[in-house]
Amino acid sequence: MPAFEYKALDQNGNAATGVIDADSAKDARAKLRLQQIFAVEIKETEKGVSLSTKVSVKTLFKRVGLREVTVVTRQLATLIKAGLPLVRALQAIEDQLADSPLRTHIIEVREDVNRGVSLADAFAKHPRIFSDLYVNMVRAGESAGAVDSILERLATFNEKMLALQNKVRSAMVYPIFMSVIAVLAVGLLLTFVVPTITKVFVETKQNLPGPTVLLLNVSRFMKSYWWALILVGVSLTVIVKRASRKKGVKLFMDRAKLRVPVFGQLARKMAVSRFARTLSILTASGVPILKAMGIVRTIVNNEVLSKAIDEAAEAVGAGKSIAEPLAKSGVFPPIVTHMIAVGETSGKIEDMLQNVADAYDIEVENAVVALVSLLEPAMIIVMGGVVGFIVFAILMPIFEMNQMVK
Repeated sequence: MPAFEYKALDQNGNAATGVIDADSAKDARAKLRLQQIFAVEIKETEKGVSLSTKVSVKTLFKRVGLREVTVVTRQLATLIKAGLPLVRALQAIEDQLADSPLRTHIIEVREDVNRGVSLADAFAKHPRIFSDLYVNMVRAGESAGAVDSILERLATFNEKMLALQNKVRSAMVYPIFMSVIAVLAVGLLLTFVVPTITKVFVETKQNLPGPTVLLLNVSRFMKSYWWALILVGVSLTVIVKRASRKKGVKLFMDRAKLRVPVFGQLARKMAVSRFARTLSILTASGVPILKAMGIVRTIVNNEVLSKAIDEAAEAVGAGKSIAEPLAKSGVFPPIVTHMIAVGETSGKIEDMLQNVADAYDIEVENAVVALVSLLEPAMIIVMGGVVGFIVFAILMPIFEMNQMVK
């Protein structure tokens, strides 16, 4: 579908400019008239690319990440705050995105807004890009006439979430990398190196010690069935992933995750931080508490915590406090429920939730540092033990042969 750049007058005689998608210039004028905008000049342009025919192959294979959405949110807030009309602000964002896959979505949002659709409803048509949290906050901002402030708050919220995720990921990169290298090294040793070295033992037909026999059997199995191990690993991953979509299975798995030593505590702290920060920003933005809790339950990424939040939402619906059912669940740490209770009593629950989120962000960082400091020596010990066993199993028959020669 072609795009047309127009200069026009609105019903109050004010000048308006923009880009609109239409089949022809006549259709573009008709679309504008429906919006009470009367075109003075209209011409076809390349700026508003066709949504169906001008998306590059490169764009099709790109994914829109949270970081890109955050940058666009911050830019849109800045443009609106500077006094730029919403449609023109969206047009400016669209022009800047160039080959980004997000551009297509922004074009559609701009077209919807141009037709009189609210910004929140326009965002809601793209749920994979703009979450319920995002849409509901924008809707609350439109109701309060403070879209720019809400967008700034959203950008800040996303930046903090990204910063925490990046700290966790960067801390875990080294242990994960070393684990992969260790597994590959041991696999290569058992599959290629060990059979070559131990071939002489088999040819002499001497009685081999137990560790050597075990090593030879493992080596033969790895050499013959390495492909089966990969197949089993992939199959188990697919089965677990599909099974986890069932609510009962996911609940069981999430409960087990929280009970895993060290890792369980880390997962709990990350979920509590996400819960507190999201609920704080939603309530502070004017989103009704029940709707806010319904959104929050979907972002904690743990069915055990989601169940506790559902029970708390039911209690709030019945006129009770949030803190009591959260405390009864036993999932949320006591300090969190006490701070929420204090916030409810003082009428400053948003501030208390923000304080909880900040405190748990620091705890998550400290927990990750402690975890990495434990993992590194543990990996060295395990790797050293495996290599030591392989060396020991190879040397034992050599020592026995030397004894026989003497």
